[in-house]
Amino acid sequence: MLFILVLFLKKKPKVADWTIPWVLLVVGVAGGIVVVGNLVQGILQGVLVTGVTVLSHQLIKQSVN
Repeated sequence: MLFILVLFLKKKPKVADWTIPWVLLVVGVAGGIVVVGNLVQGILQGVLVTGVTVLSHQLIKQSVN
């Protein structure tokens, strides 16, 4: 879901590139808290899933270009 959000936000001209990781982090942490149900574990899971999303986007972007 976060990867789809990245693709959506990249298409919006009014969204600055530097804000995209922050939006992903907030959405990832909120989703992690909801899924896990524990605040600390939810935050950790959100940070990890956001990192994997940003890393995978960059790997795809760097491999294609």
